[in-house]
Amino acid sequence: MKNWERRCLEYLIRSLEPFPNELNELDWKEHLSHKTERFSQHLSAFSNLDNGGFIIFGFNNEGKYSRIANEEIKEIIKLVGNIARHNLDPPISIQHSILKYKNNPFLAIYVQSSQFRPVHLRGKDIYHSYLRSAGQTRKISRQEVALLISRTANIKYEEEIAKHNLDKDDIIRLIDFNSYFRMIKLNLPESKAGIIQKLEQEKFIIYNSNYSITNLGALLFANDINKFNHINRKAVRVIIYDGINRLNARNEHTGIKGYAAGFEGLIRFIIDQLPANEIITDVFRKEAKIYPEVAIRELVANAIIHQDFSISGSCVMIEIFADRIEITNPGIPLIDINRFIDSAPQSRNETLASFMRRVYICEERGSGIDRVIFNVELFQLPAPEFIKEENATKVILYSFKKLSKMTLEDRIRACYQHACLKYVQRERMTNHSIRERFKISDKNYPIASRIISEALKSKFIKDANPENNSRKYASYLPYWA
Repeated sequence: MKNWERRCLEYLIRSLEPFPNELNELDWKEHLSHKTERFSQHLSAFSNLDNGGFIIFGFNNEGKYSRIANEEIKEIIKLVGNIARHNLDPPISIQHSILKYKNNPFLAIYVQSSQFRPVHLRGKDIYHSYLRSAGQTRKISRQEVALLISRTANIKYEEEIAKHNLDKDDIIRLIDFNSYFRMIKLNLPESKAGIIQKLEQEKFIIYNSNYSITNLGALLFANDINKFNHINRKAVRVIIYDGINRLNARNEHTGIKGYAAGFEGLIRFIIDQLPANEIITDVFRKEAKIYPEVAIRELVANAIIHQDFSISGSCVMIEIFADRIEITNPGIPLIDINRFIDSAPQSRNETLASFMRRVYICEERGSGIDRVIFNVELFQLPAPEFIKEENATKVILYSFKKLSKMTLEDRIRACYQHACLKYVQRERMTNHSIRERFKISDKNYPIASRIISEALKSKFIKDANPENNSRKYASYLPYWA
């Protein structure tokens, strides 16, 4: 069997078992209707899918088998071929085959993904293009048309257009240029033309008979992100809860400024929501936040620059609980979560990330998470937890917890991250360094030994010198070193 035939059978089985259900990748047909425009829409939808899709003749709308005659099969193949060639722009490629499901033959039409998308109905504009959604064929939105075009042309998300048909006054009104010039440490030009020229150099705006603001310009320096319809859902949300669960949200804030223009305000808002401990130095009392600000800054910046903008309806979210902060960004991590500390980050949005580094919102490549771990240890907090979710990346920063209250997983995670931090600092973890990490007294060194033993059993760390029989002078490395 050909690869597409195997895929077709897999999707058919998935659509029929354990009970019939419609899929985006496959559509059942009992017969070919003479309403060719509707069938053209189906072909458009499947050719606009990344891997194409399948139209199956021989099953009715309920997924029940219905045999079709050989003469009808020949007629269907001829008619579908004509529609694919003459009713769509650009024309699309199809393949067909007679396959069997439980010894019942059926006609499978494979609609290949088009190299040039969106595929639309011939004689109409590109907005008469279609997609599959929830097992149905529907007309696509203007935003989805733009996304398909950019994918075909290999245009980065930052280069896409956030707002069209603008003049210079619109640019001045929509972009926070004052913040931009302050952050790059340049004097504000005396003329409007000078401001526009600099924004154009940064690719925040482009000119082609009229001005347009790119996604990069809007995301970084929007005065009000709500003025940009298709990116307003990318604003950062902060939710503060009472207690340790999500039952009672006490406060919620959604940013309106661009990421760069609003970053300091965002961090100040988060810091102001955090609990503090009162400490006494000499005769003065002052409050100290229980989380290191540098760690929060770095983790929020990382979430912003590493998010997957192609996931619609999702944004960077910071959730503050009584005992932790959870920072979530859309998109799975591009590197192993256990290698965040030592690996150079890979960003989906390198232009955005580069600017954020340039204005010192986040650290240079590979040093940000090191700083997070260093400051977490300095504040004697449990090790942060990095989690790969189905379609997101989450980091949990925990408030202070006594060693005796830490779980086995907490201790192993802290030990592993400590070993990683030592390694990137060209040092090695030892019993002594673990005692310093957890503030364990020298006389209680067996406690540190048990933590190391737990991490060794979990295979997150390894003995730096296995031939050394002396535990007193033993040193350890992360498993990958």
